[in-house]
Formats: sequence, structure tokens, C-alpha cells
Amino acid sequence: MHLPDYFKSSKLTLTTTFLTSIGSPSATCGLLFWMLLSFGVVFVVLAKYGFPVITKMVEGRKTYIDQSLEVAREANAQLSKLKEESEALIAAANKEQGRILREAMHERDKIIVEARKQAEAAAQKELDEVKKQIQQEKEEAIRDIRRQVAVLSVDIAEKIIRKNLDEKHEQMEMIDRMLDEVLAASKNN
Repeated sequence: MHLPDYFKSSKLTLTTTFLTSIGSPSATCGLLFWMLLSFGVVFVVLAKYGFPVITKMVEGRKTYIDQSLEVAREANAQLSKLKEESEALIAAANKEQGRILREAMHERDKIIVEARKQAEAAAQKELDEVKKQIQQEKEEAIRDIRRQVAVLSVDIAEKIIRKNLDEKHEQMEMIDRMLDEVLAASKNN
């Protein structure tokens, strides 16, 4: 509160100024008596009716503040508990994520290995089929060449035999020679 400049002096000066402005000392004593009596009556009335109400209000306010503090502590404790639970959930989620990633990598590796095995098996199967086909074609070609050689041989032999076997004597010698070769071949087997 802002006081005017003349109130800024010490309390003693203020009291003396007040008393001197009132008047004589006997008037001052009477005034002081009535002021004390008024103050006493107001104090008694306040002590009987005002202070209990004020004290009750202050106690109620104190109780409200204490309850509010307790609620705040409980809320803080619940918040701490929730924070710990959320951290535990996050840690569990991170752990689960790591496990899932490891499983996914393991499955990926298994799939890659299985795909390689299947590709190798398919390639080997195709290679075996190609080899088999080549072998069949080779055998067919050899048979075909043998047939052609046999046909050519028979044709050539026929021409040679016709030319050489014009005489009967030559025919007989050739028949004997062939019979001897067939008999020799059957004895060796």
C-alpha cells in the first residue's frame, strides 16, 4: 500500500502527531479507554464467532490442499507406474520385433536353400534327360550307320560276288571259305 510522504516518518512521530491533534491528555485517556473497550468487544466477538469460522475455513482449505496433494501424489505414482508399464511393453515389443525379424531371416534363408535345392534338382533332371536323349540319339545314329554300312556292304558284296562268281569253280571255293569261317566262329564262342 502506498502512503503519502507525511506518513513515512517513524511510528513514534505518527503516534505523537495523532495524540496532539486530538487534544488534551485527559481526553486522550478517555478516548484511549473507549478505543480499548471497543477493541476488546470486537476482539471478543471475533474470538467467539469469527475466529472459529476463519479457523474452520483455514482447516478446510488445509484439508483440501492436503487431499489435492495426496491425489497429485497418487496420480504421479500411477503415472510412474504407467510409464514403467509402457517402457516394459515397449521393451517386450522390441524383443518380439527382434524375434520376428530373426524368424523371418531364418525362413528367408530356408526358402533360399530350398529354392536352390529345387533348382539344382530340376537342372540335374534336365541334364539327365538331355544326356539320355543324346545317348538315345547316338545309339540311333550308330544303328542307322550300321544299317547303312550293312546295306552298302551287301550291295558291294553282291557286285563283287557277281563279278567273281561268274565261274562255277569260284562259287564253290567261296561257299567253302564262308562255311569254314562260320564253323570257326561258332567254335570260338
